[in-house]
Amino acid sequence: MADDTTDKPATPPAPPPPGSAGELIPVNIEDEMRRSYLDYSMSVIIGRALPDVRDGLKPVHRRILFAMHELGNTHNRAYKKSARVVGDVIGKYHPHGDSAVYDAMVRLAQEWSLRYLLVDGQGNFGSVDGDSPAAMRYTEVRMDRLAEELLADIDKETVGFGPNYDDSLTEPLVMPTKFPNLLVNGSSGIAVGMTTNIPPHNMGEVIDGTLHLIDNPDATVQDLMKFIPGPDFPTAGMITGREGILRAYTTGRGQITLRGKTEIEESKKGDREAIIITEIPYQVNKARLIEKIADLVREKKLEGISDIRDESDRQGMRIVVELKRDAISGVVLNNLYATTPLETTFGAVMLAIDGGQPRTLTLKELLDRFIAHRRDVITRRSRYELKKALARLHIVEGLLVAQDLIDLVVSLIRASKDPDEARWGLMHILAPALYEHERFRNLPRIDYAQAAAQMELLVSRAKAEEPNYGGLEHKYAGAGFSEDQAQNILEMRLQRLTGMQREELFKELLALVRDIARLRDILANERSLLNVIKTELHDIRARYSDKRRTEITGEVSEITSEDLIAEEDMVVTLSHTGYVKRSPLSEYRAQKRGGRGKTGAATKEDDFVTDLFVASTHAFLMPITTKGKLYSLKVHQIPQASRTSRGKAIINLIQFGEGEKLAQVLVTKDFPENRYVFFVTKRGVVKRTDLSAFANVRISGIIALGIDEGDELVAVKITDGSKDILLSTAQGMSIRFPEDEVRSMGRQAYGVKGITLEEGDEVVGADVVEKGNTILTVTENGYGKRTEEAEYRIQGRGGKGIIDIKTTERNGKVVGLVQVTDGDEVMLVTNGGMLIRMKAKEISVIGRNTQGVRLIALENGTEKVTGISKLPESSSEAEEPEGGGSAGGSSADEEQAPAAENSSEISDTEDSGNSEPGEDTPEES
Repeated sequence: MADDTTDKPATPPAPPPPGSAGELIPVNIEDEMRRSYLDYSMSVIIGRALPDVRDGLKPVHRRILFAMHELGNTHNRAYKKSARVVGDVIGKYHPHGDSAVYDAMVRLAQEWSLRYLLVDGQGNFGSVDGDSPAAMRYTEVRMDRLAEELLADIDKETVGFGPNYDDSLTEPLVMPTKFPNLLVNGSSGIAVGMTTNIPPHNMGEVIDGTLHLIDNPDATVQDLMKFIPGPDFPTAGMITGREGILRAYTTGRGQITLRGKTEIEESKKGDREAIIITEIPYQVNKARLIEKIADLVREKKLEGISDIRDESDRQGMRIVVELKRDAISGVVLNNLYATTPLETTFGAVMLAIDGGQPRTLTLKELLDRFIAHRRDVITRRSRYELKKALARLHIVEGLLVAQDLIDLVVSLIRASKDPDEARWGLMHILAPALYEHERFRNLPRIDYAQAAAQMELLVSRAKAEEPNYGGLEHKYAGAGFSEDQAQNILEMRLQRLTGMQREELFKELLALVRDIARLRDILANERSLLNVIKTELHDIRARYSDKRRTEITGEVSEITSEDLIAEEDMVVTLSHTGYVKRSPLSEYRAQKRGGRGKTGAATKEDDFVTDLFVASTHAFLMPITTKGKLYSLKVHQIPQASRTSRGKAIINLIQFGEGEKLAQVLVTKDFPENRYVFFVTKRGVVKRTDLSAFANVRISGIIALGIDEGDELVAVKITDGSKDILLSTAQGMSIRFPEDEVRSMGRQAYGVKGITLEEGDEVVGADVVEKGNTILTVTENGYGKRTEEAEYRIQGRGGKGIIDIKTTERNGKVVGLVQVTDGDEVMLVTNGGMLIRMKAKEISVIGRNTQGVRLIALENGTEKVTGISKLPESSSEAEEPEGGGSAGGSSADEEQAPAAENSSEISDTEDSGNSEPGEDTPEES
C-alpha cells in the first residue's frame, strides 16, 4: 500500500520567536566594522599603548610594579625569579602573552633604556648592542628603590582602584608617584592613529622646574626652560640646537637632533689620528652603528677610514675609528654625522592620557598635571591619616581614663560572666545603671571627684605642651567608654598598667594631637598642602638626582618665537568698537588720487574703522586705554585676516580692566635709550616720557599717563628729544613748538598744555616734524592738501596756533595730519571700512589757508574719512591703473585733480595758494 504522506504538502518550520538565538538581524557591514574598529582603537589607546600623564606608566608597567609590590618584592628583599613575577602579572592583572610582559619588565631594568631604573635585575638583561635578554626562568628581579616612590602611600586610599579583567581582584588605576615620572623616564608607544615619544629628563632639573611652577603658577615655558633646559638621555650624547626643544616644550611636538660624543686621538707615532666615539645617541644600537660605518667604508662612501673596532668594557663605551695618514679628522667626522646614526633625530611627541583622553601637552601642562595629581594624592592621604589618627586618639584617651579607674575596671571584668557582659559594663561604668545590674551591685565605689582631679592634672600637662588640646574632660561626663574603647581595654595587657607605659600613652596622645592639627591644616590650607608637595620633592631630589649626562649646545635666547615668523609689514586696522586685525600690505595696491578705494574691513552698522597703521610683525603693539593704562603684545599675535573681514575683538587678545576702552596704540620694535614717547590728548594736553619706561609690561598692564575726566588720548609718537611737535585741531588750527619745552615726566603724570583751544574745538592729530617734509592734512569729507613744513613757524607751547586748513562745509572737520615726502605713500580709511592707497606726490603742495583737493570719493552724506597713515618706504607697489579700485568710479571733483597747480580750482576765490595778510591773527604767544 502506498504511503499517503507523500502527497501532502510540506509544512514550513515555525519562525523563531523575536530575539531568540535563531533570529537573523540585518547589519550594515560598514557600520559594524566602524564600531568594532573604534572599540578596538580605544582599547589600544587607553589600555595598552599610551602612558597616563599623572604617573607616566602604561597599564602593563603599572601592573608589573603593583604585582611586585603585592609579592613584597621590594629593594631590600631577596630577588625573585622573573618568571614568578610575570606569572603573577598575567594571571592576576594583564591577560596577554608572557613574552610581552617580560619584555616590558626587562626595559625597566636596562640602564641604556631608562634614565632612572625602576626594576633591579640580576642576570643577563641584554646589552646596548641589541643582544636579547636571557629567558625569564634564568633572570631575577626586585623593585628598585625609586620604584617604591611610585607606589608610596598606595595603601592609604590615595588612588582609585578598579576591578581586574575577571573582577576577582582590584588593581590601581594610577600610581601615587612622588616625582614626575613621565618626564623623568619618558615614554614611547604606538597606538591606533597616534604615537607618543616623550624623551627622558634629569631628575633634579625636572623637580626644580616643578618647584618653580608651584611657586609661580603663571610661569611660561621659557621660564621653566631655565630649570629644564632639555632632555637628558641615559646614553648621554649631545643635543645640537635648541629650536627642537623649544618647539617640543611649547607645542608638544619637536625634532631634537642628537649626536654621539667623540674625541680625536693621535697615534703613538703621531703620524695618524683616530676618532674615539665615547657616547652614542639614545636608542641607537652600537653594533649596528659599527656595522653601518663598516658598510659605508666597504662601499667607498666613507673615505679616510683605515680600521674600526669596538673597545668598550665595563669602564665605558669606546669605539675606535682609525683614520688614514692623509685623512682630515674634521672632514671624516662630519661625514660620519651626515651618513650614519652617529647623528639622529628624536621626534618628540608629548602625547599622554589626560582625563581619559589622549592629549598632546606642553612642558608646563605636563608639570601642571603632575602637581594636580600630587595635590589630590596628598589630600586623600591626609584624610585617611586624619581618620586613623582620630580613631587612635579616641582609643588612647580611653586607655588613659581606664588607668585612673583601674580598680573598678578590674573588679568589673572579674565580676563579668563573659566578654560581652564586661564590654557592657565598661560602656556604663560611670552610669548609675551599672550598680543596678545583679553582677555589679557589690563593685567598689569610686571617688569620681578624685579621679576627675587626677585627670585634670593630666589635661593641664597636655595643654601645657599642646595649647589647643581639649580632650579627656568629657570622659567623666558621660556614661562610660565607647564600644571601641571598651574592646581595647579588654584586650589591654597588664604591662600597660606600669608608670612607664602610662607615660608612653601620654606621649602618644600628644603626638596624635600634633598630627591631627597638622593634617587639618593641610586639608584647610592650600599653601600648607603645596608645602608638603615641595618638601617631598626636595626629599626625592636629595636622594635620587644626579648630574646631567646629555650636553646641550646653543643658547635658548638664540631661538625665539619670532625666529619662526617671517618679518614683513602689516596693515593693522582698529574699529570703533575695538575689533583689530592685520593684513599683508601687499593686498593694497596703489590707486590714483580721488579713487573709490578698496574694502578694508567689514563693519557692523554701529561700528566703523577709526585707526590704521603699518607695522612689522616683530614690532610691539601697545594699546593704551581711555584710563591711561598700557598693555603689550606683538603684531604677529594679532590674527591675520583678509581685507574684507571684521577682525577679532582686542579684548580677546588683551584683558582690559573694568571700564577700559581702547584709546590709542603705540608701536615700536625696541626700547633704546634717549628715546621718548610723546602723548597728545583731545583737550590739548601734552606729555613726554622715556620710552624705556615701557620696556617691561605686566599682563595686567601698566599706567602710561594720567587722563582727566572727559579727556582722551588722540596721538602717541616716539621722538629723539630734539624735534618739533605739530598739533592739529578739528577746526583747522595748528601749532608747532620744540618738544624740549615739555620736560620728561613719569608714567603717572598728566602733562602740560600744548595748545589753547577755541570753544568746541579739539586736537585730532599730531606729528613729529622733520625738516624739508610736507604736512598732509585730511578732512572728514575726503579732501586734503600738502603744505611745506616751513610755513608752520615755531611758536611757544600753549598758544592758540595758526590756521592749517579751511574747514568749510565742503571739507568738514579735520581728521588728522601726517608729514610726507614725494616718495611716500599714504593710506586713508573710512568709517565704512573702505581703504585707499595713493602716492603723496599726486597731492599738490599748496598754502596753509586753503581747502585742498578731493582725495577719496565717498558715499554722499553717510561715509566719512576716519584715519590716515603713512606707509613704509619699502612698501612701494606697482601702481594700479586708473579706476582700479574695487568700487571705482570718478566724480566731478576727481576731474579737477590734475589741475592742482591752478589755485582757482583748489581753493576758494578769496584764498590763493599763498598766505593772506592777517591769516595768522589768531596766534597767541
